[in-house]
Amino acid sequence: MNGNGSENACSIVANPQGGSWKFAENVYSILRERSPRYELNEINLKQFRDGELKVKIHENVRRKNCFFIHDSLLSPADWFLQLAFVNEALKNSSANEVVDVLPYMKFSRQDRKDESRVAVNARVLSDMLSLYANRVITIDTHSAQLPSFYRIPFDNLYSSRLLHEYLSKNHPQLLENTVVMSPDAGGTSRAKGFASKLGIEDIVIGYKYRKHEGEIHEFKVVGEVAGQNVLIIDDMVDSGGTLIEAAKSVRAAGAKNVYAYCTHGLFSKGREEIGKHIDRFFVTNSIPQPAHEKIEAIPLEELFAEAIYRNNEGMSLSKLFE
Repeated sequence: MNGNGSENACSIVANPQGGSWKFAENVYSILRERSPRYELNEINLKQFRDGELKVKIHENVRRKNCFFIHDSLLSPADWFLQLAFVNEALKNSSANEVVDVLPYMKFSRQDRKDESRVAVNARVLSDMLSLYANRVITIDTHSAQLPSFYRIPFDNLYSSRLLHEYLSKNHPQLLENTVVMSPDAGGTSRAKGFASKLGIEDIVIGYKYRKHEGEIHEFKVVGEVAGQNVLIIDDMVDSGGTLIEAAKSVRAAGAKNVYAYCTHGLFSKGREEIGKHIDRFFVTNSIPQPAHEKIEAIPLEELFAEAIYRNNEGMSLSKLFE
């Protein structure tokens, strides 16, 4: 994509049978209002009896900039396999550029060799994508080092501005007498960034000690929360164990209300237990969310549509977050 604005047609590609189709339709509708050069294209998946997949791009993509919006609801193994095959199909179909749009980037948690004889999954993913794609667009990566794994441009969008806009419009009282909390030391810089965008000065840090993977043996809070509301910030919620322990700890320390925001809501153990400890939970729709009385999903389509538009037109993305 050239800096003077590309005249190439742009194809938004997604699986009409998958969980990303509605997201892709919304992104396409936003883009179509800005230019007639944007089209919505389907991928067709055929599964053989033994489980093998055949991927076909429905419409011609020759010399087009293709943005593949992937399905975050797939199991990690299916997500990886379909991503690889769609990329190869687009590249082999003479697409001008292949851009993977990953609202939730799986295989990001194992981003270093933290013990002997383990795979660095994030690097395997980066090697595969760097082989077939020209660019990656995602949001709120698990760690700041992930983009350095890639040999292609990597656009990591930030949701802090969206959270500020959403809370200011729908829950302005939540931003009063509130401290931001990172549930672990590794998320301190993320918590500081969100606090700055939300206009909150104070942050507190959680410290967790695990004897076994997935089991928290001890949880402590570093900072003052007595008499204040606490907004816990993290990039994802999986089982919710860390958030529950964090909520229990700050309540025991005198916190009034406990809220949480996680960009990516996996909720692998369901939502009910978390709802007992969190007064209001905010996530994005990077992973489609069912309706829940305590959980609110912040839509990402406008942000991703703007990122796609700016990429396709050779414009700056950093200005989105200034």
